[in-house]
Amino acid sequence: MDSKDGRFETKVIHAGIEPDPVAGAVMTPIYQTSTYAQTSPGEHKGYEYSRTDNPTRTVLQTQLAALESADHALVFSSGLASIDAVLNLLQAGDHVIAGDDLYGGTYRLFTKVAAHRGLTFSFVDLNNEAAYRESFTPNTKLVWFETPTNPMLNVIDVRKVCAIAKEKGALSAVDNTFMSPYFQRPLELGADMVMHSMTKYINGHSDVVMGALMLRDRELATPKKAWKDPNFAAPKTLFLRLKFLQNAIGATPGPFDCFLILRGIKTLAVRMHRHAENAQKVAEYLAAHPKVERVIFPGLPSHPGHEIAKAQMSGFGGMITFFPKGGLEESRTF
Repeated sequence: MDSKDGRFETKVIHAGIEPDPVAGAVMTPIYQTSTYAQTSPGEHKGYEYSRTDNPTRTVLQTQLAALESADHALVFSSGLASIDAVLNLLQAGDHVIAGDDLYGGTYRLFTKVAAHRGLTFSFVDLNNEAAYRESFTPNTKLVWFETPTNPMLNVIDVRKVCAIAKEKGALSAVDNTFMSPYFQRPLELGADMVMHSMTKYINGHSDVVMGALMLRDRELATPKKAWKDPNFAAPKTLFLRLKFLQNAIGATPGPFDCFLILRGIKTLAVRMHRHAENAQKVAEYLAAHPKVERVIFPGLPSHPGHEIAKAQMSGFGGMITFFPKGGLEESRTF
């Protein structure tokens, strides 16, 4: 896991972490405050209201950007809130191509919420290049997918899907929750944005719900319809627009939750290494078991995406899908 900026194991301890400028605290303090004193109206030390920015949150975002090889990171009160921020980059009439195997909450957000705002969606097998290319329309603005997918662990070729999205003039976004930045960094493979439900591996302790977007910044066209106030200038870059949405919509996490994620990140590398090691052994055991019909795990040579996984991931993660032989009763017994 070496990189020009240092080993991943070092980044989870030190990236973005600086002694507190007030008291010199080595660990980032919990800035449990809503407002900040100003020297005069509109003049402050970088913070004025904690929905907009909070020092604990700033450190977390800085560290997340370093882990995912991103220019910027933004955190939200849940993974779905971060996905909704991406959808709010779009306007009524825009089209989104999504993978045909998605986390159920993402599918619900797309079809039961965003569709009522005038967005349209096509759910496509992204491993079928012909079908993928045919699904583009003149209004396609975003390609959204997971790899490996939830729950069927399909592996999508990130380089190919993102290169085609770029060719067609669409943004590409990858839900990287199942891999964490320890095993896969889609921005390095050509994606514009990466999303994490940090509730899972990044925090790792089942005590926080939070989402994150990490991104490589780029210029964006000014929306034609979104900014009706002629005196309002739309943010010009992907980061600034998402930062505007983070503040304007307000689905931001509290400083204590940010502190807990910062604490959880410190063991991310060792946890992910052990997750993958254990999952490989369990998958191989299940694959040889007489009462198991099928095992889906990218680390098994039997997985159809095994070679792609080896090319774009440095490990196979800790998620396994398998089918016991029999029916519902046998599954209940298991």
